[in-house]
Amino acid sequence: MDEMAYSINGENIHYGTPKNPCASNRVPGGSSSGSAVAVGSRLVDFSLGTDTGGSVRVPASYCGILGFRPSHDAVSTSGVIPMAQSFDTVGWFARDPVVLNQVGRVLLHLPNVDPVRPSQIIIPEDCLSLSSIASDRTTQVLVKSVKKLFGGQILKHVILGEYVKEKVPSLQHFMSKGNEDHVYNIPSLAALSSAMRLLQRYEFKKNHAEWVTTVNPNLGPGLSERIWDAIRTPEDSIDVCHSVQTELRAALTALLEDQGILVLPTVPGDPPKLQINPATLEVFRARAFSLLSIAGVSGFCQVSIPLGMHNNLPVSISLLARHGSDAFLLNLVEILYDTIKEEAGIAETMSN
Repeated sequence: MDEMAYSINGENIHYGTPKNPCASNRVPGGSSSGSAVAVGSRLVDFSLGTDTGGSVRVPASYCGILGFRPSHDAVSTSGVIPMAQSFDTVGWFARDPVVLNQVGRVLLHLPNVDPVRPSQIIIPEDCLSLSSIASDRTTQVLVKSVKKLFGGQILKHVILGEYVKEKVPSLQHFMSKGNEDHVYNIPSLAALSSAMRLLQRYEFKKNHAEWVTTVNPNLGPGLSERIWDAIRTPEDSIDVCHSVQTELRAALTALLEDQGILVLPTVPGDPPKLQINPATLEVFRARAFSLLSIAGVSGFCQVSIPLGMHNNLPVSISLLARHGSDAFLLNLVEILYDTIKEEAGIAETMSN
């Protein structure tokens, strides 16, 4: 686990880094790296992890397993050391979608309900373009699976960045000239990521500043700078962050309607190599948090689904459903999984 759960790499200079079962020279993803590696290495059938900014979804993707971030506040965080309460969730990992569903029913106190057909599967073309992995190994695997099971009529293509820019006016506060200039991001989602990270830093400071400043712990590279930046976070614009949360949840609820699904890349590319210079990951992290902040800020549930290997590295896709639709999403994964696995196998063979 990363120190103080403040990274999505899963590395730890003090206690060692769990070995990625899919690619031993790559990071396992974090912060819940040990939990993901335990499942990916077949040591356990499932494990728990926490997800604030992506700490279940990212290691699930990097380790080639299923990872579920529930709706915010759907699973109690009692007894969990808080990082940032506005985003903290308790999620879980599994290799088998049936086990993933069973664990969810226990944690979420859900009754057994019949699966419900999705009303629409929304494909945000701009978000998918953030991924460096070819679409025939990611999006098209899902699209072919959906067409087989439900027909192509439920597929809907959108430009999510434009929709979010229009429907979440408070994001204007976080829109910068820098965001507009970078070709590697979507300005409104970059602004969304900025709002999330500001509120996350502020709440981290409230929770941990006294301990960090008193103890002055020996922190790893990259993490030290991030944690001290959080400790120095001003209180400006925090109210605007809360407005962004409210507006985004309303906007995405309207977009998805009942039983709608939003498709996203879990991460924007391959797992980074171990001990890589944090500065070289700046673009990758910016893209990653543009994607991860959608569920984080809205509080919606999200699942990362493995799609096999591409160039000897794991690939994945994510599905996101509206807040409180956890049972619907877990059931849908169980329905889709075998077909996705079959289509991913075909795509993997063809790409080789």
